[in-house]
Amino acid sequence: MADHMLSTVDNPYNPFTQFDDWYAYDSFKGYHTSSFLARITNYSSDLSEEDQSLAIEQAIEEIIRENVSGLFIRVSDPNGNSESENL
Repeated sequence: MADHMLSTVDNPYNPFTQFDDWYAYDSFKGYHTSSFLARITNYSSDLSEEDQSLAIEQAIEEIIRENVSGLFIRVSDPNGNSESENL
């Protein structure tokens, strides 16, 4: 499982534990965060599962670093406890 997921500052749902609600809210607001993350991620089916996870992590970091609008946050959930980081 991923260590982090990408979300927005106004989404009240935890993408780890409430994904369907999180996704519905994200889509309703027109953010399409999952699609945005997919466009940024350097993904290949030739990559190992570990390398795929690393590519997603790197894409999340890039989005947060270039987060001019302040919209995106990285959500951590390593032990089932959600915490948000606005970097």
